[in-house]
Amino acid sequence: MTEATAPGNGPLTGVRVVELAGIGPGPFAAMLLADLGADVVRVDRPGGPGLGIDPARDITNRNKRSVVVDLKTSDGVQQVLDLAGRADVLIEGYRPGVAERLGVGPEDCRARNPRLVYGRMTGWGQEGPLADRAGHDIGYIAVTGALGMTGEPGRPPVAPANLLGDYAGGSLYLVVGVLAALHHARATGTGQVVDAAIVDGTAHLTSMIHGMLAAGAWQDRRGANLLDGGCPYYGTYGTADGGHMAVGALEPRFYAEFLRLMDLDDLAGAHADVTRWPELRTRVAERFASRTRDAWTTLFEGTDACVAPVLSLREAPHHPHLAARGTFTDHAGITQPAPAPRFSATPTTVRTGPARPGADTEDVARDWDVPGLVSPPSNP
Repeated sequence: MTEATAPGNGPLTGVRVVELAGIGPGPFAAMLLADLGADVVRVDRPGGPGLGIDPARDITNRNKRSVVVDLKTSDGVQQVLDLAGRADVLIEGYRPGVAERLGVGPEDCRARNPRLVYGRMTGWGQEGPLADRAGHDIGYIAVTGALGMTGEPGRPPVAPANLLGDYAGGSLYLVVGVLAALHHARATGTGQVVDAAIVDGTAHLTSMIHGMLAAGAWQDRRGANLLDGGCPYYGTYGTADGGHMAVGALEPRFYAEFLRLMDLDDLAGAHADVTRWPELRTRVAERFASRTRDAWTTLFEGTDACVAPVLSLREAPHHPHLAARGTFTDHAGITQPAPAPRFSATPTTVRTGPARPGADTEDVARDWDVPGLVSPPSNP
């Protein structure tokens, strides 16, 4: 038994997943399943990775194994169908109809394996006027209203990297859908297709805001609300050294502690008085600008003022709390986020580094009993 399929690697140990290689949310979803212990086989295409970085550093391919298959050949299609016949889950991120044209769509795969959960990851979804159009994270979150909530009033919205659409609205919803469908398949013996669209997931993430909007507790414009930077005690401020501090002192008791430590007790009444918010913002900004980020971090340490330093990606792993929890880990010389969430009985870990394209073909052929991966039949 290989390292990647050894028992005790997480709650999904024993679950087999085929990932048809792509970029963005599909690989991240497959990584999450792999982190949870699933045996994920990534089907890479000839010609190298699509992301354009060194495969040895593509963390989204950790804990996986890789085979290279040319889906433009009949042998390649047969190899994927053979894998699907032995899998619990298959994930693909092509545009609608592409998998069907290649011969590895849901009907083709589930004809081999009726229990198969077929997960489809797209931006626009499998149907609708834009289903066949190209797109990226920023466009998906734009039309859902999520992007319009970011940034300052009077200035363009701020792109939150590709975390909100690709990964939160896309990958995480695909994983939730796949696991729910897997539960159903094990209960009934029948798999199904999971249509995970980034626009659907991102819209779903705004549920609470839509409720607040309906209740009159949210203005449909950015920088005017409690949680979008409009509130002076929920936002970010610059420090004397060019750093930033994040403030989230929403509740009265946390707000009171915040003012005490900032020596701004005279602004206690501004918490609920929106007319005093401009004054509060100016005074808080002036105070933060008087000291360095590290000085403020030290001052607020150990308090319930709900203030934290804004760290860079390279700084984050060294934060004392994250370091104590092991939120980040080092593997094969790469510092990276550790698997999440955590499990009391079936702990997870980074078992293997990023899968190199095609490096695991023989092992997968043996472990999955798919000999055609090594010696595909000749075309008649």
